[in-house]
Amino acid sequence: MAAREGPASTMDPTPARGVSSPESERYRTLLEINNAIISSLTREALFRAIAGALRRVVPFDRTAIFLHDSSRQVLRLFVLESSLSSNYFGVGLEMGAAESHVGAVFQNQRPLVRRDLEKERQYEMEERALADGVRSYVIVPLVARGTSVGVLAVASTRANQYSDEDAEFLQEVAAQVALAVENMKAYEDITSLNQKMKQEVVRRTHAEDVLRAITEGTASVTGSDFFYSLVRHLATALGVRYAFVTEYPEERKGRLRTRAVWAGGAVGDNFEYDVTMTPCQAVLDGTTRYYCRDLQRLFPQDKILVELQAESYLGIPLMDSSSRVIGLLAVLDDKPMEDPPGGLSVVKVFASRAGAELERVKAEESLKAALAEVDALRKRLDAENVYLQEEIRREHNFVEMVGGSRALLGVLDKIGQVAPTDSTVLISGETGTGKELVARAIHAESGRKHRPLVKVNCSAISAGLVESELFGHVKGAFTGAIDRRVGRFELAAGGTIFLDEIGELPLETQVKLLRVLQEREFEPVGSNHTVTVDVRVIAATNRDLEEAVRVGRFRSDLFYRLNVVPIEVPSLRERRSDIPQLVMLFLARFAKKFGKKIEAVSDGSMKRLLQYSWPGNVRELQNIIERAVVLAREPVLEIDENVLPLVVVPGSAAAERPAADAAPSRGVTLEEVERSHIVATLTRTGWVIDGPKGAAQILGLHPNTLRSRMEKLGIKRPRHEVS
Repeated sequence: MAAREGPASTMDPTPARGVSSPESERYRTLLEINNAIISSLTREALFRAIAGALRRVVPFDRTAIFLHDSSRQVLRLFVLESSLSSNYFGVGLEMGAAESHVGAVFQNQRPLVRRDLEKERQYEMEERALADGVRSYVIVPLVARGTSVGVLAVASTRANQYSDEDAEFLQEVAAQVALAVENMKAYEDITSLNQKMKQEVVRRTHAEDVLRAITEGTASVTGSDFFYSLVRHLATALGVRYAFVTEYPEERKGRLRTRAVWAGGAVGDNFEYDVTMTPCQAVLDGTTRYYCRDLQRLFPQDKILVELQAESYLGIPLMDSSSRVIGLLAVLDDKPMEDPPGGLSVVKVFASRAGAELERVKAEESLKAALAEVDALRKRLDAENVYLQEEIRREHNFVEMVGGSRALLGVLDKIGQVAPTDSTVLISGETGTGKELVARAIHAESGRKHRPLVKVNCSAISAGLVESELFGHVKGAFTGAIDRRVGRFELAAGGTIFLDEIGELPLETQVKLLRVLQEREFEPVGSNHTVTVDVRVIAATNRDLEEAVRVGRFRSDLFYRLNVVPIEVPSLRERRSDIPQLVMLFLARFAKKFGKKIEAVSDGSMKRLLQYSWPGNVRELQNIIERAVVLAREPVLEIDENVLPLVVVPGSAAAERPAADAAPSRGVTLEEVERSHIVATLTRTGWVIDGPKGAAQILGLHPNTLRSRMEKLGIKRPRHEVS
């Protein structure tokens, strides 16, 4: 420490004439103490010099200086020079001002002399001094400008060692020491203030450097890159071990999930944790929380703090634009943080930006999730469409068009010829003959098979809505048109549209359909915008369209446009030899569906089935077999006479058809019908088993399975056939 401000006092070392020797020594001691005050740089050096000077004038075995700590209101033993051992008195000892003889002198500002401590002791501390061997002492206050700053004490192991004159001399010494202590304290305060100012400059400079480093590190990144860059630069700039950004999921109250973690100089794994009894819990209330030390002691139930060996914590809430807490930004360290943390203002700045970025990211993720949900829904609908088309193929493919009659084989031959083309097809035939099956077979064998087949039943749509159903409409096209509707032709784009019961189409709609067939374009109802479509048209009817054209119910130009490739589907009466196979097909299907074990059809039932006129064709046959299976109780199917009369209706085609086309009258087993069905299918494919057009594919069997069934049923390839 520098010398005290102001002119130094000087004393003539030569004692006045006639001054006694003890007074000369005391005068010399005061001079030495004064010089020590002027030259000493620290309190310790000053007090050692004082103790050395006093020893020549005032003998002691122990001397001590207590200084007052105003912040804690205690007297602290600052210097101790002693030849006595003690388990109690030592540098750093603290005592209250009212607890001892030392405190009494400090408060009263009057010296205290004990000539015989054994007889005069009053305080507990005096008992301790006596136990150390002290018999007498003098304590004087250190008073500077009327304020006590401490006490000076000397003690001896001899009783009656000190007199009142000794006390007066020590008071003179104490007066100088007190002023020195006050001056030193003022100097220390100034030095401390300067140090604090320097530290503040360093802190602000550091904060600016931290702000600059984090800003530069996070300026050009967003999303997860921003959060990882933020925690890395924040931990590095603040000199802490851990930093993380967390979000507060709305769906999981009381839990936090990290977005980015920096741990010990590297990116850490993200994790989710319960905030109960953790320092983060209070942050979620919207307030900043800072714990400079003893973090594990404050939150003993937080196991994560133990794993991280965390000692200090700073957490700042992340707010969205509605001032709602959506997460937090936290830094932790395995050592205490400075108080207050120098980077607090910096962390708050980036907590604000992190909150805005987290809100943006969560909104973006919600949008992506919604889009993903829409995409998943679209894929599911596509999958359902594929599934439904597969179901349609399973229910309405060539397998149901069973039989080997010449009439059916002629239809199948035409399907094989027309399917690969884009030609318009007109399918005619009685109700229930399977016109839709023919249309689906054409589509399944065409180049458009991977696109939808859209069916429209023209007879099921009211005349006022048929045009909207086919071609769609725009919003406001008519009363009730609250939104745009896509028509069936637009839905079938790239695929095939099947217009069933085409003969029921109103004349005004026939004009638009003709335009689609000719130019492949149309306008939705209420719109002047032309829609171009690439659609194959297959139409079907059970009416005589030529007669309808003749009487003016159907446009002739539309008829000729539709009748490019006509296919006449034979009635069941024209293909009686196929009835046993159809019967066993339906029997097997419904027996499986209803969980019944039916092995054959009785002779009488099969006879009635073969002789019946079948006005409802295959559909009627299917319904009768389903009804019979539902009511069946025996392994041999019986069809009640009330359901199907044995006697053929007079004048029916069955009565006129030769018996040669009928099957034998004996009972037919499933095995026989299966054999007949496989042979018929092999005949249609030219005994080709493998490949996309082979018998195995048509029957829905693996080629090896089909060969095994052929061997079991004794089916052999005719020599003139080539596989």
